[in-house]
Amino acid sequence: MESTECPPPAKRRRSDATRAAILAAARERFAAEGYERATIRSIAKDASINPSLVMRYYGSKEGLFAVASAIDLRLPDLTRLPVDEVGAALVSHFFGGWESDETLTALLRAGASNPMGAESMRQIFRTQVEPLVTAVCPLPEEASVRATLIASQILGAALLRYVLRYPAARDLSLDDLLAWLAPVVQHYLTAPAPSPVP
Repeated sequence: MESTECPPPAKRRRSDATRAAILAAARERFAAEGYERATIRSIAKDASINPSLVMRYYGSKEGLFAVASAIDLRLPDLTRLPVDEVGAALVSHFFGGWESDETLTALLRAGASNPMGAESMRQIFRTQVEPLVTAVCPLPEEASVRATLIASQILGAALLRYVLRYPAARDLSLDDLLAWLAPVVQHYLTAPAPSPVP
């Protein structure tokens, strides 16, 4: 019969440290190389562990990616802001994250080239971005369309700046990028829906 006792604290700490090292190495590799090119062996090498430990803790490369891409965007509560500031706050939050954390770049790269990455991005949008948009847009039934349009601006700019490294996008100062994008996102969040084109 298997023991149900918890492992000793020292062993738990080592296990937690190993998991964290694998996850950090995986996020860096996925960010630098994308899902397809990153390997369990290279991730294990970066984490200074045996590749079998990656499999022990995460089961597979797919399982590791699923955990590595489960990101809490920690989106701001836009309902606490003056309505004319919500677009700037949202854009600033997203690009502040991209500037300081390669995880979002890894997810963006994987989302553009891998079905699992694309599903991770869809899940983040469904569970985190759409509810935020619903809370501030004029009509909740428009939230999905508005969130889609916001994504087209934010993800498009991020793809050009952080993944494709297109010179005009890469070299634009963060302040200038925010100044260009914030009014567009503000429009998508709060402006009345346009009338259909006749």
